Amino acid sequence: MTETTSFKHVSYLWDDAKAAELAGDEVALLIYRSNLLGADLRLTNYGGGNTSCKVTSPDPLTGQDTPVMWVKGSGGDLGTLKKSGLAALYLDRLHALKSRYRGLEFEDEMVNLFNYCIYDLDSKAPSIDTPLHAFLPFKHVDHLHPDAAIAIAAAKDGEQIVKDLFGGTLGWVPWQRPGFDLGLQLERCLAENPGIRGIFLGSHGLFTWGDTAYESYINTLEVIERCAEYLEENYGKKGPVFGGQKVETLENRKEQASKLAPVLRGFCSSYVRMVGHFTDDERVLQFINSNDLEKLAPLGTSCPDHFLRTKIQPLVLDLPADADLTDTAALKEKLAPSFEAYRQMYTEYYENCKRSNSPAMRDPNPVVILWPGVGQFTFAKDKQTARVASEFYVNAINVMRGAEAISEYTSLPRQEAFDIEYWLLEEAKLQRMPKPKPLSGKIALITGSAGGIGKAIAKKLQAEGAVIFLNDNDSGRLEGAKEEFQKSYGTDAFNAELLDVTSAESIEKAFDACALAFGGVDIVVNNAGISISKSIADHTEKDWDLLFDILVKGQFLVSQAAVAVMRKQALGGDIINIASKNAVVSGPNNLGYGSAKAAQAHGTRLLAAEVGPEKIRVNTVNPDAVIADSKIWAGAWAEGRAKAYGITVEELPAYYAKRTLLNEIILPEDIANACFAFTGGLLNKSTGNALNVDGGVAMGFYR
Repeated sequence: MTETTSFKHVSYLWDDAKAAELAGDEVALLIYRSNLLGADLRLTNYGGGNTSCKVTSPDPLTGQDTPVMWVKGSGGDLGTLKKSGLAALYLDRLHALKSRYRGLEFEDEMVNLFNYCIYDLDSKAPSIDTPLHAFLPFKHVDHLHPDAAIAIAAAKDGEQIVKDLFGGTLGWVPWQRPGFDLGLQLERCLAENPGIRGIFLGSHGLFTWGDTAYESYINTLEVIERCAEYLEENYGKKGPVFGGQKVETLENRKEQASKLAPVLRGFCSSYVRMVGHFTDDERVLQFINSNDLEKLAPLGTSCPDHFLRTKIQPLVLDLPADADLTDTAALKEKLAPSFEAYRQMYTEYYENCKRSNSPAMRDPNPVVILWPGVGQFTFAKDKQTARVASEFYVNAINVMRGAEAISEYTSLPRQEAFDIEYWLLEEAKLQRMPKPKPLSGKIALITGSAGGIGKAIAKKLQAEGAVIFLNDNDSGRLEGAKEEFQKSYGTDAFNAELLDVTSAESIEKAFDACALAFGGVDIVVNNAGISISKSIADHTEKDWDLLFDILVKGQFLVSQAAVAVMRKQALGGDIINIASKNAVVSGPNNLGYGSAKAAQAHGTRLLAAEVGPEKIRVNTVNPDAVIADSKIWAGAWAEGRAKAYGITVEELPAYYAKRTLLNEIILPEDIANACFAFTGGLLNKSTGNALNVDGGVAMGFYR
């Protein structure tokens, strides 16, 4: 065992005590090692790389010992890898496939043959990299995509640099698409260079190994550490990084980004509705503000993992960082030619590179958009994919930075890039993806969503595929909702911000935060509310103003902000106003609340008439007596309603249920279902309507 456990550029995470608990179980040690490697994004990126180990196990049919390889299966992530994510295959059968290999032209047919080599019937589908691990004789093998190593692998004279840097102890295999033949080339490279500790794959990544899980782990760290040291030693020797700074970073760049994001999202969603991500990471700013941006950005990326997620090249905006963004029409007119040019470039790339059996051309819109002085936007089918694409382009920036410091950056040739992007095996993987949920690609902002009806709506829309922007005027309640959503759904499912619906400034801040987090908004639910139940004699002017400020003015201001964002996107949208049965039913001690609810209901109809031509639908949901988890019912409102009906507060749920035609208690989830009914696609030609969710109150029937 090496004594080197201190590194500057990578994280040493090995715990001897933990490893000792796993001693004797090589598969468990493989998973442990994989999780450690995946925990450091400087070693490999999300979903990238694969690891393996070779063991001797009894054949389930003969009982005789047989060599078996466990390797990360198709898809998945090293950082979260579990045994269910591994494929276990007979090693001798994998080697026997060499006699079946008919050459590069028939590369893809070998993948189906991997299935005949499976040892463990619970295996994950074997990945295309399976033979690369099988044909290396070492017990433990790591294949990673560290930026520091790829920077050297993507350098114009990378092979010579590797030879000089490692004194011949690492091999080199020129760029080739992953597959069976690349596995044979690794085997050949090792045979021609006995005793090497790893192999560089040109423009791609790194293979390292060891006889134990620990030796492989340490070997991997040491090689990557040396690569990173070499890059650091050379930064600045050839001149300023990326040719020096050309554009100043804008101080209020996040504000600018939030204003532009919905416009960009609209352009990028011309085929499929996209969700966005924004970063102003220092590494991004250094690149997009540099003199070399125009030279390097069109080249695209080198590593296949980077390219598959970021597309052939980014779109660089020709827009001053401090541009006036208030005139949406003028802004779109200025940006439209850039998007048309990008789509044309992508179409020509497809037409020039397509094969006779290539899949149909996919969405030609950019995934990565760079705005000098401001930051980097990415757009994809969901938040996680957009975020990961952003991370991968940061990886690509790191690679370009390193390669330019030591030599000259080279990207994949267009045809090679195309053959990866439109690989039939990749297409088959895409076709196996689950069908999108009804609200996939949609962004929902629900006011007052930290509890009660609002939180139930948020959970329902999230379950149907939307990303959620939580908000509330109660910071403690909002923190609780954030913790719940984080635990249940994860970081990519939501974002949050305090929001006071009576404050235009607070509303603008929340919508800007939503645009920065996700790119815009598609569904806005005006749910925030308050209830005051008093007789005319007891009702004060302050009560009246508070009711109308929150319910009527709040709905107006939030809807106004929503329409402004939806118009920037030009994708239509949904606004749902949570009114009440009291909007149409007269009851005692309810003059202020009922009047405000009636104003909300008519506001729905008025706004629907105005924005309908823009495909923005505006509808009302009328609940009644939703008591569960309600902040409103926890206060004086419940006491006031009980007093009005001559009953106790405890008797209210049963009282309300008995007076309905269906004799049902109404739950927050029932209101959430109504919101989904309006937004889920089946009622996309319905606007200006009201849906009662009250168990059936005859007095509330619309006439």
